[in-house]
Amino acid sequence: MNAVVIAILLMFAMSLARVSVVLTLVISAIVGGLVAGLGISDTVKAFNEGLGGGAEVALSYAVLGAFALALSKSGLPDLLAHKLLGLLGQEAEQAKTAKLKYVLFAILFVAAIFSQNLIPVHIAFIPVMIPPLLKVMNHLKLDRRAVACVLTMGLVGTYMLLPVGFGSIFLEQILMGNINEVGAKYNLQVERWMLPVGMAIPVAGMFLGMLVAVFISYRKPRHYQMQAVAGVQKMDLEQPLQTENQLNQDNVLKQDEVLKQDGQSLQSEAHDVPQIAKKTLLMACLAVLLTISVQLYAGSMILGGLVGFAVLSAAGIFKWQQADDVFVQGMRMMALVGFIMIAASGFASVMQATGQVESLIQGVMAELGGHKALAAFLMLLIGLFVTLGIGSSFSTVPILAVIYVPLCAQFGFSPLATVALIGTAAALGDAGSPASDSTLGPTAGLNADDQHDHIWDTVVPTFLHFNIPLLIFGWIAAMYL
Repeated sequence: MNAVVIAILLMFAMSLARVSVVLTLVISAIVGGLVAGLGISDTVKAFNEGLGGGAEVALSYAVLGAFALALSKSGLPDLLAHKLLGLLGQEAEQAKTAKLKYVLFAILFVAAIFSQNLIPVHIAFIPVMIPPLLKVMNHLKLDRRAVACVLTMGLVGTYMLLPVGFGSIFLEQILMGNINEVGAKYNLQVERWMLPVGMAIPVAGMFLGMLVAVFISYRKPRHYQMQAVAGVQKMDLEQPLQTENQLNQDNVLKQDEVLKQDGQSLQSEAHDVPQIAKKTLLMACLAVLLTISVQLYAGSMILGGLVGFAVLSAAGIFKWQQADDVFVQGMRMMALVGFIMIAASGFASVMQATGQVESLIQGVMAELGGHKALAAFLMLLIGLFVTLGIGSSFSTVPILAVIYVPLCAQFGFSPLATVALIGTAAALGDAGSPASDSTLGPTAGLNADDQHDHIWDTVVPTFLHFNIPLLIFGWIAAMYL
């Protein structure tokens, strides 16, 4: 059997068995090299030579983690969460339940989008913003599965479409970088403008899936008990939300009275806003503006994150002696993703060194018999399984590009179609993987009171509402772009 196929199957099996992703990539690369007859020394050499390909991306993640932690120390995320709580408390008295639900969905969706670019903290905002809002969701009988879909759409759809912040890392550094590197041998090159254009149709499919989740699948009320929320100490629990059976026995007037009292409670809680000095607030906002400006001007997430961190440090938001500790702790938040990126580049390097990529391409073409439509669907389907196992679309691109770029060139896919195919194939599964930060993040916030199951309330809903549309719309994009 082809060494590349054996390595990928082993990687997939070990990932499903929940073996460490970094260890999985290293072992799979070594096995693939040995099966191809490279020998242990040549395999390790090829792996080491490929590590540098993921270093820039890993460093970008590390610096952004440091910036996110430094920004959290300014108190700005807490202030935003309390302001939002106050807004919802006022709406609870003035608006109907349905209107309030959609206001909440819109705010969370925008927050998830901005976490990828304007304030590039990735999933770090979820444990700060969501737990204080669980009481609001409970009294609205809001199905948290819909919230999980909204958050995941904001996280994944944004970096797939917008080449800013984390989207710059995914689209420009990883997707375009790997396609052009491998495609140089096949006269297949893509340009920056092609990236958002090629990914627009697949992201439209994801957006449609989110609308189905909010307005159809999870629109019915779902009852939760009012319980203590981790990290939220000031919740008024004197009026606990009753169980579903008890609610069925209550009359409508009593429920309205409870909701009214809780709306007043929310307003009271919103008045207890974190006290942040005006200078601290201004410097935090300045750091955010400089981070995004430097990123757009210089095209470097690393430089932008460093500038933002330096501004926060110089402003005295944390002591100068603590700067090193803050930076290291922030980097630690993103360390695993960075190591996965580096290991994935090493894996891809070994696969290229085996020399069996070409034979795999010829074998696939012979089996498909020139059926372009079937080839596109199979490439997307394989991408789904690979990403489900790895849990990161960022880490999947270097692995898929080694095989998919030559296939796209052989089947005559345009550069735009190649972007759509590989980008969608890599993103497939990110929304539905138990090991993905796009699912772990929403669960971390929504399960603060132990009433939201990671698999059944986050992984399964996001898998159904995003991966199925991505398969369909990704195939359409590949065939018609």
